[in-house]
Amino acid sequence: MELLNVKSVDKSYGGVVANHDVSLTVPKGKIVGIIGPNGSGKTTLFNSIVGHHPIDSGEIHFNGKEISSLTIPKIARLGMLRTFQQTHIYGKMTCVQNMQISSNIDADWKRVFNPFSKEVDEMVDELLAFVGLFRKRFLLAGDLSFGQQKLLEFAMALMKKPTILLLDEPTAGVNPTLINGLIDRLRQVNEEKGITLLVIEHNMRVIMNLAEHIYCLANGTMLADGKPDEIQNDQRVIDAYLGN
Repeated sequence: MELLNVKSVDKSYGGVVANHDVSLTVPKGKIVGIIGPNGSGKTTLFNSIVGHHPIDSGEIHFNGKEISSLTIPKIARLGMLRTFQQTHIYGKMTCVQNMQISSNIDADWKRVFNPFSKEVDEMVDELLAFVGLFRKRFLLAGDLSFGQQKLLEFAMALMKKPTILLLDEPTAGVNPTLINGLIDRLRQVNEEKGITLLVIEHNMRVIMNLAEHIYCLANGTMLADGKPDEIQNDQRVIDAYLGN
């Protein structure tokens, strides 16, 4: 079953074409990757999918519903969330407080002064333990390393129980010793929690080991797609990365 279906999407900024005639499908319960050289339009595509900006033409269907005209909160309520290359956390709040206010789509930092349910608090502890931050739960989020902040943002997204999670460079800035653990956690949320993943990733070793199907963007257009071994051996993909 197709959970996400992007059809012939175009997006330009002024006279600069960021995406042109881009199409992709993400089956429910799968891990799908997006790769491409810098400036190929990957993040723009993510922004279009989650409602950050309107598309110029094309269609975006999520769970059978056309969502290209919906706002970010409305799309999030349908079960689609994303993380960012640069983390979006509350640096002056503790990890626990960040998690608590993320328990609702309409996150409001003022809620941190009100008691949360026992169910929320238990979920906070469970997810912080899952990402390896339980011992740091009372530290200010801004005092964590960048890699730990990425793990916190990942856990914050899981608080909302998404159907699909869009991850923008999840391993960027993460200590190499932590990357394998992060990959294991991504697989775990996919297999055990049934969360579909769409992942932008520059680390080829990571994405080739993680994704079941990979799309390659170049110059704003879809250059190729296929299984990891097919993408690795596609001369068009090799040329795109070498600048040929």
